[in-house]
This record gives sequence, structure tokens and C-alpha cells, in this order.
Amino acid sequence: MNSGQIIRRIGKSDVSASAVGLGTWAIGGWMWGGTDEQASIGAIHASIDAGVSLIDTAPAYGLGRSEEIVGKAIKGRRDKVMIATKCGLNWQTGKGNYFFDQDGLPVHRYLGADGITHEVEQSLRRLGTDHIDLYITHWQDPTTPIAETMEALASLKKAGKIRAIGASNISVAELESYVAAGQIDAIQERYSMLDREIEQTLLPVTTANDVATLSYSSLALGLLSGAIDPARQFTGDDQRKDNPRFSEANRHKVAAFKAAIAPVIDQHGATMAQIAIAWTLTQPGITFGLCGARNAEQALDNAKAGRIVLDADDLALIDAAITRHLVAMDA
Repeated sequence: MNSGQIIRRIGKSDVSASAVGLGTWAIGGWMWGGTDEQASIGAIHASIDAGVSLIDTAPAYGLGRSEEIVGKAIKGRRDKVMIATKCGLNWQTGKGNYFFDQDGLPVHRYLGADGITHEVEQSLRRLGTDHIDLYITHWQDPTTPIAETMEALASLKKAGKIRAIGASNISVAELESYVAAGQIDAIQERYSMLDREIEQTLLPVTTANDVATLSYSSLALGLLSGAIDPARQFTGDDQRKDNPRFSEANRHKVAAFKAAIAPVIDQHGATMAQIAIAWTLTQPGITFGLCGARNAEQALDNAKAGRIVLDADDLALIDAAITRHLVAMDA
């Protein structure tokens, strides 16, 4: 099943999955310029065939669209995947804390027991499954005590509807409250060569409490893929269109970084994206690296990173290149 993929356990739970995971935000289309369902299903199938067993989704990715596509793709293959999805961004109720509008609907951060109970049933239906392997609070709700949220999640776990509990987009204080309230198995946070703040904040807490960390945006929204030409234009609702990180100057810095690590890329017969993912998985406290893919080619490219082993010399060269070319990147 693993096709040589690195397999890791999700915290203290009994759930294990490939260290490289497939992130499906882009598959939902929202903020990514739409979606192609057949290409997305192809990406999921290619990931599974390459031994990637961790698939991460969320109701908010296209108001259920991503979960529906994942559900279609895993039909007949459910035993080969570990599904992570989320709760807490609710467009069916006005409860909680208003967050944003999506497709004309107000979305609230709400992690009350009634909201979670409703959301899990909707996710199970869209995914076509009777259980979720890792259930994550997507964004934190300042109107609901974490102890209440954890009690609701523990009840779902006892009922067999979820197997492990996670939280995303949290502060250190919130993580400590989760740890105090019960068994939290994972956090999901932004982390990449360009986003390393959690090394000093959250990771010391996760390491001390045997909590796994799933990095999202491991390729910094594709900037670290090495495939975005400095002249490329982003259009429509693509979130990168007005993102200062994707300035032409920054893309030239990424190109210089790619040239600097060329010896590592060549030695492993890899792409820059694969090296960036493999580097992420070597970092202390990072358990899983989530990587988006919108077609089979991208999915296979990401999956190959799970079989790359970087040695001390590789890491030293990469770290020196990060310091020289990426640390001073604007925005």
C-alpha cells in the first residue's frame, strides 16, 4: 500500500498515514480560480496509487465541493486512505463569530456542540463514509469554550464517527487549552521554508505532548514549486493575484534559490517542489506535509517527495540557500 512512502502516526491515536498528504483546498475551487472535477479526481487517484494515504479536505473548500469530489474519488478505495476533514466554519447558522462571506453566504466560526454534531453528519454524507480518521477544528471560535468543543469531539470519537482529534489555526494558549481538555492528536498550521514561525511557538508544545503537526501550504501556495515563471499572471479569484509574496522580485529570488540547490535536485533526480517537501518532512516537530495538486501529474510529483531521503550535506546546502535567498524575501 505505501509504495515506499514514509508512514507516520497521528499523535497518540491509532491512525497512521503517509508523511506526504494531499491537500484539497484548490480542488474545491474557491480562491483558486474554479475547479475541474475530473482532473481533481485524477489527482486523488494518482495520489492513492502512489501510496499517499492522507487526504485533507474541509467543508469550507467550496462550500462542500471539495468533500464531494473527494467522496467520489475514494469510492471503492476507502480502505486505502486516511481522511482528514474539518469543522467550525459554518454557513448554516448565524451562531458564533462572523468570519467572511463565500458565494454570498455569511460564514461563522462556530464550535458549539450542536454545530459540530450537524457538521460531522454533513461531512460523512458528502464523503460517502461512516467515519472520519482525523477531525480538525478549522478556525477557532472565541464564543465557545474549548472544553465544550473537546467534549463534543470526544463524544463523536466514542461513537466511532471520528478516530482522532485535531485543531488548526491556533495560538499557543488555545493549544494548551486543548491539551488540558483531553487527547488532541494533531495540529494543522502553515509551515514552509518561508513560514517558520511555529518553530518558536507551537512546536515546543506539540513535541512535549506527543501531538502531530500537519503543515499546510508546504509549497507556499506553489511559490516554492519552482514552476511559477516570474512573468506569470494570476487572474480571476486566484488568491495569488494580489499577494505581495508573488511579486516579480520574489519570484526571481525563488529562481536564484532553485539554482543554488541544483546539486541536491540533480543528485536525487528530483524537482524543486519535491526537495522543498522532503526538506519540510525533516524539520523537528513536523510530522506530515500537505501538498495541493489539481491534476495527476502534480499529484505524482508531490508523492515522489515521500521517498526522498536528504542527508546532512543536502540539508546544510539547502539551509544555506534559504538564508541567502529566501529569508529576506519581501512580505
